[in-house]
Amino acid sequence: MANQPYQVKLEIFEGPLDLLLYLIKQQEVDIYDIPISSITQQYLEYIDIMKSLDLDIAGEFLVMAATLIKVKSKMLLPRHEELEGPEAEDPRRDLVQQLLEYKKFKEAASRLEEREEHQRLMYPRPKGAFEKQDDAPAEPPKPEVGLIDLLQAFRQVVERIDKVKLYEIVGEDITIEERLNFVLKEISEKKKMKFSELFMNETRKLMMVVTFFALLELIRLGHVTVTQEGLYGEILICRVEANGQMALG
Repeated sequence: MANQPYQVKLEIFEGPLDLLLYLIKQQEVDIYDIPISSITQQYLEYIDIMKSLDLDIAGEFLVMAATLIKVKSKMLLPRHEELEGPEAEDPRRDLVQQLLEYKKFKEAASRLEEREEHQRLMYPRPKGAFEKQDDAPAEPPKPEVGLIDLLQAFRQVVERIDKVKLYEIVGEDITIEERLNFVLKEISEKKKMKFSELFMNETRKLMMVVTFFALLELIRLGHVTVTQEGLYGEILICRVEANGQMALG
C-alpha cells in the first residue's frame, strides 16, 4: 500500500454542474452572463488538482471541460452583426439552460430533504399535553460542505505553505492507515478542529496529500463530519459519536 497511489472514489463527489455553480457563486456573477474565459480557467485548475491528487475523475467532468473550451473558443471568434444579426445565438445559451435546470432540481431536492429531516424530528403529541413555549431562537443551518469545498480548502492550505517551503522526500514511505490513525487521534482529542489545523507545521507535500485522503475516507465511513462557519467560512471537522450525533467541542 505504501508504494501504491491511493485513488479516491467517493459518493460525495459532485458532478461538473455542481462545480460550475460553485465557481459562479464564488465569483458572484450573473448565471445568465457567465464570464466563460475565467470560469473555464478555474474549472480546468480544479481538474488539475483532482488529477494531481489521483482522484477518480468521472468522464462527465472531462466532457464538460471540452464543452467549456468549445464555448470559450466560440466566444473569442469575431462577430459579424451584419451577417448574423443582433439576435445571433449566444454560445453560452445551452450551458446556461443546463445550469438553470440543474439548479432548480437541486434546490427542490434540498427542500425535500429539509422537510424529511423536519418530519423525522417530530413526535406526535400525547393527549392532554401542553404546549411548551420555546423562546430560544432556532440556530441557522450551516452551509453544506462537499468535496469541492474541501478541495478549495486544501488548495488554500497548500498555497499558503508553498509560499514558505513545500518539499518532497524521495522514497518517502507514508501509508493511508497511518494517516487515518493520525486524523482519528486528533479528532478524538479535540472533538472539533479546523480543517487547516490538520496540516499545521507540515511542509511535506506527500504527507499533506495522504492526510487529505485519510480525511475523505473517514467522512465516507461516517466517523467524522464537516461543517462550515458561514458561506466560504472556515471548515470544521467534527467527530461523530457512536449514536450518530456530532461531538460537541
